[in-house]
Amino acid sequence: MHYGGDYNPEQWPSEVWREDVARMQEAGVTMVSVGIFSWARISPREGVFDLEWLDEVIELLHEGGIAVDLATATASPPPWVTRTYPGVLAQDADGATYWPGSRQQYSHASPDYRRLAAELTRTIAERYAEHPGVVMWHVNNEYACHLPVDYSDAAAVGFRAWLRARYGDVTELNRAWGTAFWSQRYDSFEEVLPPRKAPYSVNPTQLLDFSRYTSDSFLELYTTERDIIRDAGATQPITTNFMGAHPPLDYWRWAAEVDVVSDDAYPDPNDPESFRAAAFARDLMRSLKPGKPWLLMEQSTNALNWRPTNAPKAPGQMAAISMQAVARGADGVLFFQWRQSAGGSEKFHSAMLPHAGTRTRTWREVVELGADLAALPELPAPGGEARVALVLDWDSWWAVENPDHPVVLELLPLVQRWYRALHRRHVMVDLVPPTGDLSAYSLVVLPQTYLLTADGAANLLAFAERGGHLLVTPFTDVVDSDDRFRAGGYLTQLGPALGVWLEDFGALDHPGGTGQSSAPVRATAGDLPAFTGGLFAEEVHVEDVEGPAEVVATFESGRLDGWPALTRRAVGSGTGWHLATVPDEDGTDVLVGWLLEQVGVEPVWSGLPVTVEAARRGDVVTLINHGTEPVVVDLGDHTTLASSDELGTGRVELPSFGWVLLRP
Repeated sequence: MHYGGDYNPEQWPSEVWREDVARMQEAGVTMVSVGIFSWARISPREGVFDLEWLDEVIELLHEGGIAVDLATATASPPPWVTRTYPGVLAQDADGATYWPGSRQQYSHASPDYRRLAAELTRTIAERYAEHPGVVMWHVNNEYACHLPVDYSDAAAVGFRAWLRARYGDVTELNRAWGTAFWSQRYDSFEEVLPPRKAPYSVNPTQLLDFSRYTSDSFLELYTTERDIIRDAGATQPITTNFMGAHPPLDYWRWAAEVDVVSDDAYPDPNDPESFRAAAFARDLMRSLKPGKPWLLMEQSTNALNWRPTNAPKAPGQMAAISMQAVARGADGVLFFQWRQSAGGSEKFHSAMLPHAGTRTRTWREVVELGADLAALPELPAPGGEARVALVLDWDSWWAVENPDHPVVLELLPLVQRWYRALHRRHVMVDLVPPTGDLSAYSLVVLPQTYLLTADGAANLLAFAERGGHLLVTPFTDVVDSDDRFRAGGYLTQLGPALGVWLEDFGALDHPGGTGQSSAPVRATAGDLPAFTGGLFAEEVHVEDVEGPAEVVATFESGRLDGWPALTRRAVGSGTGWHLATVPDEDGTDVLVGWLLEQVGVEPVWSGLPVTVEAARRGDVVTLINHGTEPVVVDLGDHTTLASSDELGTGRVELPSFGWVLLRP
């Protein structure tokens, strides 16, 4: 179980380094990430490299028994880079330049940035590839975090090359983009530009392809540095830190290229429900490489510096949210950063060793967590715990959030709404792409999967035919991979199997508008409680093409009074469900509870309040009380492997932010 954080010794005089190592040993630190923002120190000018100080740092850490996750230092080019090569600087859609003075101001498409980053990576890798203190490599840092998209001339060149590789010739691009509309036909790839500022709506497929290109271009930066490290003879695992469900980068594609998934997560202590958003990110990380542990690469020990208000974590909360990551598959808990910065933009960002030193609550909790993690038994690799999956596809995410749709959608909050309802019921959830392996699941939910490929649709239907329950939500299966309609209208791939024909989407007005803003739903069969939907009230017809669909619930007022709102139909040995509206928070909770009963999915632990989180990792169950009041829990015949307090056996009191690991 790795424990530690980002270590930035270049911010401190060398006499502090030995004190750092001693304090790290006191805190139980096992690994630190070194060199993430060290480009200017390592290479003060072009062609000049100073690594003697880094030699000393790595040796001190190694002698102290602390492993190094060594970064390539390419995350933030120093001023000499952009002064010498101004084309390295990225631009926004208006053509304005992102200037130096912060971080990540480079264009991912810049040939000069790529060349200089490769030289830096090669220099570092050749020197430390076989160093026994280096146990992992850390490429760049938080790709596409602060500068997720670039519209510069370098990006235009890169975009055209990407389009040539995708389409082969401009005729095929014109077909895919539908450029006959608005006289947008291209005669050559040289005429194509990034989707810069325009008088009105930009071609939606151009927007989609530019998102794809941007993700792939950033990924190319990663794989280039990774391959340089391998060519230098390094055999250690290589990673780069993800950032939860990060819209600009298709992490399904990225996860295949990293040896170990690592993640940065900063839930807001001001939000009492933020632990559910954190759990969602943990489950996504676990899902990206099934069966393999991942690393929590960054979190905060206490308050942050970059929100409008930066609340401190409550006593015990840092440990609780750390154990949440362990419970959901992490084999490492690390922080940004080891020693709190004396200057710079993040000097108010908390650290393992605060400005106020070792007399602080933060330091005591850091030491306690280090001891708790060191005492953990070997935990099973994660994977196979969930029987419910939520579909999250980046292509569809990019496409559904483009403009000019029936309603304006933000996909992630809608996906997380389903997740919260399942989390409150202590049900484990995986995230999956439409083409992923669905064999382990009983229920698969497709939240607004607007763009659905033929392979994805076939995989989902095969899941239902084998006995699974497939819930299709509104605005799903609308367009193909080019963001174009298929012949026959909407829901053309899934609709026949679901026994429904979708006539129109029935967009609802926003709350406070003059039209119909909500869609009340009542059950017509079974004991489904009433609920309320929004965004859509789809005009759905039940069709007996391949067997009848049963209308489970109907709209009970408005222009679609009496029309189907929820249907089900046998699909092979399974069930296909179609939902014609987007339930609100309470409605999603109601529907999820009812569906779990229909499907027969049991919680990880029964009888818990919603403030207590239950997670399974192999045969190990973790209970965490995220509430402010203690909770009495019956541990039954489970054996306690580790806990935040001495809990005993049988009925025990789990304190606020208390946690316990159990095994049957």
